[in-house]
Amino acid sequence: MKRLSRQPLSLTSRVMVFVGMAIGLSLIVIGNLVLNAVERHFAEQDAGELAVMTKAIEKSLREADNEPVRLLEFLSRAVSGHHGVYYQVQNPRGAILYSTPGADLAQPTKALLPVTSISPAQLYTWQSDGKTYRGVIKQANVNGRNYQITTAIDMEFHSQFLRIFRQSLWLIMSLAGVATVVAAWFGVHQGHAPLRGLSEKMSRIQADQLHVRLERAEVPGELQGLVDSFNDMIGRLEDSFTRLSNFSADIAHELRTPLTSLITQTQVGLGKARALEEYQELLYSNLEEQERLAKMVNDMLWLAKSDHGLLKPVHEPLDLAREVRELFDFFGALAEDKQVQLLLTGKVPTIHGDRAMLRRAVSNLLSNAIRHTPSGKEIEVRLASHSSNEVSLSVRNPGPKIPAEHLPLIFNRFYLADPSRTRQSEGAGLGLAITRSIVEAHGGRVEAASTPDTTTFTLWFPVAT
Repeated sequence: MKRLSRQPLSLTSRVMVFVGMAIGLSLIVIGNLVLNAVERHFAEQDAGELAVMTKAIEKSLREADNEPVRLLEFLSRAVSGHHGVYYQVQNPRGAILYSTPGADLAQPTKALLPVTSISPAQLYTWQSDGKTYRGVIKQANVNGRNYQITTAIDMEFHSQFLRIFRQSLWLIMSLAGVATVVAAWFGVHQGHAPLRGLSEKMSRIQADQLHVRLERAEVPGELQGLVDSFNDMIGRLEDSFTRLSNFSADIAHELRTPLTSLITQTQVGLGKARALEEYQELLYSNLEEQERLAKMVNDMLWLAKSDHGLLKPVHEPLDLAREVRELFDFFGALAEDKQVQLLLTGKVPTIHGDRAMLRRAVSNLLSNAIRHTPSGKEIEVRLASHSSNEVSLSVRNPGPKIPAEHLPLIFNRFYLADPSRTRQSEGAGLGLAITRSIVEAHGGRVEAASTPDTTTFTLWFPVAT
């Protein structure tokens, strides 16, 4: 069963997920900090109020001077003007001298240890009869006697305020979070506007508009790299499309000439009865054109395989000097007919390569050199080592200069510097293209240079390790 691939999140969704998480986390942290600050403020406020109550009770104890009648009267009036406060006083033996009604202070008396000073960290909170209290027990020495003073505050008002404040705070935080996320989405949407505009411009470029380029000055800096890459890609596509169009036109032109010749000769031959010798001559002429067509088709198929990486060189150790001398033997008769001398100079280390391919590449250069070299001149094949990793094979022949504007193009298929495009003596124009593909398949490169007197083609090969 084919597994369904999940579509990646859009850029806006990716950003909004991160923004939403960041905003949510920030609001939660801020809300907790605010609540903790409010609760800490109430704790400090309660600690201060309990300290005031304790001081008032200590004052009453000093004024009563341990007289039972006066002690009860003074303690009952020790704290006045405070709502929801409770206190209890115990003598050194643990007996309760006074306790305000309305609250059970037995629980903190059992759970807490007396302190000498009151601070928010020492407060104790408990619940009794459905109410929440906060209090502390202080050890006080009055007139030489130790007393335990338990003070407490009813937390109902604080709890109600904190409950309402907490609800209001989270409501405000939620609304602020939603508003912030919406604003962030709008900002991200507007921020992607240049990208959408760029995409729209790209979508309008058709096959007949490959010359169009995007202006990098019209987009933000973050997109200028994308514009440069797109322009480079369009440039390569335009070059490839132009070469493909020219290649198609060249194929049609190259195939039309021999086909037209074949048709014309056949029509002439069939126009009237002829002698056997004339028919044989016609067939030989047609055979030449057919062989030329077959060679052209084979060369184009070879280049197509090379373009798709289907040609894999069979590497073996090769002595370039020996291979060149054997090619000299093959081209010797053609060179003698043209009264051209072949000369080999230099020496290089052994390289690894496909013997048949490299012979074909060098043969193409030698064939071109013999065809363009004037009679009585010599063609030099020079071998040279330029580093421990690379060697070169140069074919230099005297002859007319190739214009500089044509040098970068002469390795293209069907390209001829001669605008007349005459093929009778120059073949199909695929030889140099095949040479380049062979050298590049071996990890090398080709170069061409021309002066008013000589033209040099150089093949570079990596040295065998």
